[in-house]
Amino acid sequence: MKLAIIDSGGANIASVQHALQRLGAAATFTADRQVIASADRVILPGVGAAGAAMDHLQQQSLVSCIRGLQQPVLGICLGMQLLFESSAENDVDCLGIIPGRLQHFTPAPGLRVPHMGWNHTHQEQADPLMKGLEQDAWFYFVHSYFAPLGPHTLASANHGELFSAVVRKDNFWGAQFHPERSARAGARLLENFLELS
Repeated sequence: MKLAIIDSGGANIASVQHALQRLGAAATFTADRQVIASADRVILPGVGAAGAAMDHLQQQSLVSCIRGLQQPVLGICLGMQLLFESSAENDVDCLGIIPGRLQHFTPAPGLRVPHMGWNHTHQEQADPLMKGLEQDAWFYFVHSYFAPLGPHTLASANHGELFSAVVRKDNFWGAQFHPERSARAGARLLENFLELS
């Protein structure tokens, strides 16, 4: 299996690669459109700001390439957010694959922003990506912006308000948390992604 990790300018690449290696999968970190388009699976990672990530993808001429992918694609953390239409973070236009706009968490007493640490998720819809995961599986999150619940939400989480933790539209999946840092549950989700047909 050919597995491509898109160079989105993020800093969590090594941990993603190591998590995949533990599952017996070797991934190529690349900004080469041909390598990405010909891969059997594609991962879009991301850490940092949506605007900087979109600028990076545009500079690498990867926006139309990503939008046209037909194989299973998994966006992780900021990579999931980039799949949406736009973000309130500096009013950035994103990839526009999944309808919706990212919003900022509202700080409140006892509610830290960014949302950082372990949180449980609640499955809203059955999907092969979630196969074998407990209904309220725990994952590791780090983010200040979130996707509201919608028809593409597969799993939700709560940090002062409900938000999308896992999403899907067609062959594009997204995980707001970091599966590569989420122990057994994260490994199972990545394994499920590798096994998608």
